[in-house]
Amino acid sequence: MNSIIKVEDVSKIYKLYMNPSDRLKESLHPLKKSYHKEFFALNNLSFHVNNGESVGIIGKNGSGKSTLLKIITGVLSPTTGSVHVQGKISALLELGAGFNPDFSGLENIYLNGTMMGFSKEEMDAKLDDIIQFADIGDFIHQPVRTYSSGMFVRLAFAVAINVEPEILIVDEALSVGDIFFQAKCFKKFTEFKEQGKTILFVTHDMSSIMKYCDRVIVINEGVIIEEGPPGPMIDVYKKILVDMYDKNEGIQPQTLEEIKDEHGSWKDNLSINPGYTEYGNKRAEILDYAIFDHNNDLTNVVLKGKEFKIKLKIRFNEPLRDPIFAFSIKDVRGTEITGTNTMLESVDIKEAVAGKIIEVCFTQTNHLQGGDYLISLGCTCYEGNDFVVFHRLYDIMNLHVISNKNSVGFFDMNSKILISDFERNG
Repeated sequence: MNSIIKVEDVSKIYKLYMNPSDRLKESLHPLKKSYHKEFFALNNLSFHVNNGESVGIIGKNGSGKSTLLKIITGVLSPTTGSVHVQGKISALLELGAGFNPDFSGLENIYLNGTMMGFSKEEMDAKLDDIIQFADIGDFIHQPVRTYSSGMFVRLAFAVAINVEPEILIVDEALSVGDIFFQAKCFKKFTEFKEQGKTILFVTHDMSSIMKYCDRVIVINEGVIIEEGPPGPMIDVYKKILVDMYDKNEGIQPQTLEEIKDEHGSWKDNLSINPGYTEYGNKRAEILDYAIFDHNNDLTNVVLKGKEFKIKLKIRFNEPLRDPIFAFSIKDVRGTEITGTNTMLESVDIKEAVAGKIIEVCFTQTNHLQGGDYLISLGCTCYEGNDFVVFHRLYDIMNLHVISNKNSVGFFDMNSKILISDFERNG
């Protein structure tokens, strides 16, 4: 296949100044003294994208993904290196890019068309398709500064995909739209692939990466770590998220014992919510907690349809009877979706001795839809008729579910469908 995008030895370096006045001092210094430090947003990146490929770029926040896309589209210039693109690019980089907030949606359609090199007559021919896809009603005649973020991205994506690009570049923008709009966009992705067009996109949605990408590039701290098929690259990304990726070891899984011995506490190697809520009398205390996927890897990312574990390590600070250990899972809107506890599951610890530390492991098959969730943990009990909270950690951990097939609602019933021919009599 022919390469339609070539990125060769690209670096992007920013000068960081401790004080605003240092920039002026540097420019006026007779001996050209440096008052800045260099920050490599990108450091010597090279890769090719073939015609008709769908390529995902993944990495932690701040790894350089968006900077790379801006260089490919010409919004930014590289400090060193070169980018060669063959074909017409349509890019949806960030909310509001290329739109004048005081123009109406209709005026912005023509403004974007002009920026892409189309004549008014050519945009006239595309107008109905753009308006129909955006589906924002009479707001098309209102200034875009009055739009919600959802309407904004609808219009931006409608323009991007209806100008007949050979290369479509998207940077996280689809996460703004509702589920129906996202479904329409991804259907368009499939149509683009079938038409042999090239798609390059950045996302934190690993389900989309798994489903739509032919190849994935993993970037960390401005450097390409690895590239290859979606599955193995997602494993690399998961290890980077918890600071367990070793380029010398690749993506070989670590056992539970290795993780504990080499990395200390489980929670220190997970993505933890800084805004979590904690309370309780601490007569029993949750010392540590973790998520383990079906490979027994410590991670915040699990696959739909696979078994995973939630583990807690609890210390009893005084003698206790009949403690209850629990977890629950919420969606990002705060709706409690599922959960259980040792009392519901009829798993009892009749008596706990002061100073004792135990591990509790909840093992379950994941039927949640692809997306992001929050896990809460608890240690409680009943003392007579009183419900006592020893320790609760609300919304402490993020759980990201990867799925290549979502159904309606919160979970998948794994329905089996049979279609048979029949003849109607009489």
